[in-house]
Amino acid sequence: MRIVGLRELIRVRPARLRFQLLAFSLVLTLLNTSHRMVYPFLPEMSRSLGVSLEAINLAITLRFALGLFSPVFGAMADRRGRKNAMLMGIGVFAASMLLVGIWPTYPALVIALLFTGLGKILFGPAVQAYLGERVAYNRRGLAISLTELGWSWAFLFGVPAAGWVIARSSWNIPYLFLAGFSIGMFLVLWRILPDDRAVASERPPLVKSLRVVMTHPAGLAGLTIAALMSMSNETVSIIYGVWMENSFALQIAALGSASAVIGIAELGGEGLVAALADRLGKRRALLMGLTAYILSSLLLPLLGQSIEGALVGLFLFYITFEFAVVTSLPLLTEIMPDARATFMAAAVTTISLGRMAGSQLGPALFNSGLPANALAAAGLALIAILLLWIFIKE
Repeated sequence: MRIVGLRELIRVRPARLRFQLLAFSLVLTLLNTSHRMVYPFLPEMSRSLGVSLEAINLAITLRFALGLFSPVFGAMADRRGRKNAMLMGIGVFAASMLLVGIWPTYPALVIALLFTGLGKILFGPAVQAYLGERVAYNRRGLAISLTELGWSWAFLFGVPAAGWVIARSSWNIPYLFLAGFSIGMFLVLWRILPDDRAVASERPPLVKSLRVVMTHPAGLAGLTIAALMSMSNETVSIIYGVWMENSFALQIAALGSASAVIGIAELGGEGLVAALADRLGKRRALLMGLTAYILSSLLLPLLGQSIEGALVGLFLFYITFEFAVVTSLPLLTEIMPDARATFMAAAVTTISLGRMAGSQLGPALFNSGLPANALAAAGLALIAILLLWIFIKE
């Protein structure tokens, strides 16, 4: 099924689509490596910078707060073209990685986290809108799941590599590697993406698009579901590095290797989306994914009594979440096709709100132990299921 689907997908744009999908995945790997390497190495960064864990968490929260402005930045893809938005996103990211790489201080880290967030705001919605226009809906789950490999590749390759480098040098050196790779990908995207500014000029103004988004019931429900899923996941993600270090005394390189387990889980989730989402239907697949995610959340503290059980629990937690969140993306791209990039940018806003809330809720709940975080994650996902069932039809 998967091979046939991919061949059918490639026929949509036989000349370049397969290379574009690969390039999108690689860029997202860089963005997500920077985004995610903070979590397992949060204690090391705190010690090296001489600041508290709370100070690093505040910087992470500020990064998510930037997502509140994503309709303004992300909608650039509707006005200036998908290619220009993608290039600006990767360019901003490269500059921020270079800054913290050569100036390893707390202010530089805060700036880098903020501009990493801005890069994702510019790049992500532009990619999703680009694919929404070029890939038929019945194959869009496959296309988006291929680009979302960047999430699993970040944990499978990027974060372990960063841990290996940090253990042998300093916490800031991986940022220099990310800067160099992102500059290379900027040149690749500039070369292989078509110029679409003429089409972009025909799209509606930002204010009008936002007004339509905010008065669309299914759209509002979709945005809320995105926020609830991200808040649920962040409630556990923000503390898993501290939990693993405190519970099992893992060192830096071991934490990076543990992150590879999450990468394998997410790779499996994305593979399941490619194989099943289009076949089952996005809505049904999302309902199934969220149900499995709730069960895995409740199992996490039960399994986490040993290092082996904790790794199994994290695997289940992330494979089910990844299946749910990647399945939700093609569903969201079709809710408001006339303002696709603006709506996906609005989704980034609600996702950022959810992450921001989760980054504050997670440490507070962790004072009562991991079961509190797991119960909160499951409860938030249950609310998302109810909204999906009531408001979203495929």
